[in-house]
Amino acid sequence: MIAVIQRVSRASVTIGGTKHSEIGMGLLVLVGVEDADTEEDISWLAAKIVAMRIFNDAEGVMNLSVKDVTGDVIVVSQFTLHASTKKGNRPSYIKAAKPPVAVPLYENFVSAVENELGKKIGTGIFGADMKVDLLNDGPVTIVIDTKNKV
Repeated sequence: MIAVIQRVSRASVTIGGTKHSEIGMGLLVLVGVEDADTEEDISWLAAKIVAMRIFNDAEGVMNLSVKDVTGDVIVVSQFTLHASTKKGNRPSYIKAAKPPVAVPLYENFVSAVENELGKKIGTGIFGADMKVDLLNDGPVTIVIDTKNKV
């Protein structure tokens, strides 16, 4: 799994002109699933994201997690994170998992983040045409690939 984690002051997902999810301070997580992903990847990534200390403490040092600051989270599926751009100008998405594999892994990831955070989170809808609006705070943007954990 690849995740792009953005610390936000606010974020929302709109689908078909209707706001589907909205948060204030917290994290917007874009996640791409590949065929090789496992439940171990899901557990590791969810725990890592919720515990990641990227929010400022009283001294202005990034020392607090989203859980510490009682922030919220939106998770949005994004297969384009697995784009291969080695040849030509049209990206290939061959590594991205197809829906029969990706949907259950995405849903399990959402549940794992909710369990780690201790509350419901916002989501997009897998495969939908979504409009994601955010105000990146910092900016702070971090990319994690579960295939590079060591």
